[in-house]
Amino acid sequence: MFANNHHDDGHIAAWLPAGPGVQDALIEEEPEIFFRPPYVGPAGWIGVEMRKIDDDRLGSLIREAFILISAKDRRAGPGKSSRPQTS
Repeated sequence: MFANNHHDDGHIAAWLPAGPGVQDALIEEEPEIFFRPPYVGPAGWIGVEMRKIDDDRLGSLIREAFILISAKDRRAGPGKSSRPQTS
């Protein structure tokens, strides 16, 4: 998800799902780049400051997020998805 100053929070960021423990580790190691986003942060998602991360590292995080969500969808079985349905 892309957030452009969501509710005037000052972040221009990508919000990405992350594996267990990843969110806390990234925020602790580099709090100037990573943060706990609203709404999805309690579920382990990570906020990534777009201005403070290079493209290669961001790409790697996006690939990891895609793999994580894809694995959840496969476990949900055929015709089911772990993602909310939109209309």
